[in-house]
Amino acid sequence: MHIRRLIHALSIATILVIGTPLVQAAAPNSKIAARVLADTANGGSTEALVVLAEQADLRPAAALPTKLAKGRFVVNALRQAATQSQAPIRAFLDQRGVPYQSFYIVNMIKVTGDRALMQELAARSDVSRIDANPHVRTALPVPTGFDSKTDSVTTVEWNVQRVGAPRVWAHGFRGEGRVVASADTGVQWDHPALKSHYRGWNGTTVDHDYNWHDATSQHSPTPIDPYGHGTFTDSEMVGDDGAGNQVGVAPGAQWIACRNMDAGGNGAPSTYTECFEFLMAPYPVNGDPSQGDPSLAPDSINNSWTCPASEGCSVNTLLAVVNSVRAAGIFPSMAAGNSGPSCSSISDPPAVYDSSVTVGATNSANQISSFSSRGPVTADGSNRVKPDLSAPGENIRGAVPGNGYQSGWSGTSMAAPHVAGGVALLWQAKPALVGDVDTTEATFEATAHHQKTTSNCGGTAGKSPNNVFGYGIINLVQAVKAP
Repeated sequence: MHIRRLIHALSIATILVIGTPLVQAAAPNSKIAARVLADTANGGSTEALVVLAEQADLRPAAALPTKLAKGRFVVNALRQAATQSQAPIRAFLDQRGVPYQSFYIVNMIKVTGDRALMQELAARSDVSRIDANPHVRTALPVPTGFDSKTDSVTTVEWNVQRVGAPRVWAHGFRGEGRVVASADTGVQWDHPALKSHYRGWNGTTVDHDYNWHDATSQHSPTPIDPYGHGTFTDSEMVGDDGAGNQVGVAPGAQWIACRNMDAGGNGAPSTYTECFEFLMAPYPVNGDPSQGDPSLAPDSINNSWTCPASEGCSVNTLLAVVNSVRAAGIFPSMAAGNSGPSCSSISDPPAVYDSSVTVGATNSANQISSFSSRGPVTADGSNRVKPDLSAPGENIRGAVPGNGYQSGWSGTSMAAPHVAGGVALLWQAKPALVGDVDTTEATFEATAHHQKTTSNCGGTAGKSPNNVFGYGIINLVQAVKAP
């Protein structure tokens, strides 16, 4: 596995070459996504993502000894690459009066313009491609009301028990000193299951600087969750109200959040990217990425969403972004998607990537959920085995906005938080693993409750890993015990 990761890292990193790009004579439409061409037909205008050819070389981060050292190196390298190589294009856009937003986590600029602008940008030799950026609703579980179990709960939720979290707590590891992050529809920060775990709350006052960012058009300066999905998934990581509602895997950990989907569950490549950039180096509310501090980055990020083609994501749209997050020593937990049971239904970013830790969903009988997407990944031609791990994701209970709880949520959205929260337990128990994403993933895989399958997706029937369960259901007890 380590060799595979090394080969992957070498293949995705390019040596930073500083220089002034030349402008080509022609405008190759082959660089422009079909969605952008369609949206700019007949004089139309659209948002698009201009991805530059120059990308920072992040390979040296792998040899750095601490998570903080990795994070600082990665952020500085990415900023340097973006600052130097974006200057000519930004000057061009300023001269034209074109609105834009610059990113550094991937060397990319979001622009709004017509076909002529897109063709002029595509003609430049410093531009690699121009991706679409539509805002389209993602299919997410929807809250339907509160359940009857609010104050009478006396046991830890079945799914939290199934991954072994209470047995790890018994050894004194509840996630204290670790930080997890939610990239989702937002969070009701003062929910009883979440308030005391929020990094911005000190028990008396609240400070959202460096702890919350809203990448949607609403730009709320305080954490909100009009949809409900983010509150639920965040509670699966850390939720515990002290009154018997034990819904989270790591109740001793703190959480921060970035809102990447709006009130309707609408996301876009730019909002997903903006949240990853914020979480890799958080900055103050109403601040900007130049103020980002990698020392305040979380240990893991839960991503209970996918970016399908309808949202403008081609298969590699978010690849460099996820690679950057992982290089910075942050564990990327990704929902596999809910397009099962067909083979090769893990087809959308970010679940398809080798650098993503992709999580499938199981039920209370340890069977794969029928909706859980399967591998192998064929969308990028890799044929890689996915998911990597599985976790409970069917009939789950968690916190919902309005200070209540709800049962019956199902989806790989519900599975991924077990892994993201599990990182907090493992890294508290084994501090030497902090920032070492490769070894952490390998530990989870080696100690998982291995589940074989008769499904022959990708020829993995009877094998482990396979394209249904991955390596199996995460087992936090065995992960903490592993040498």
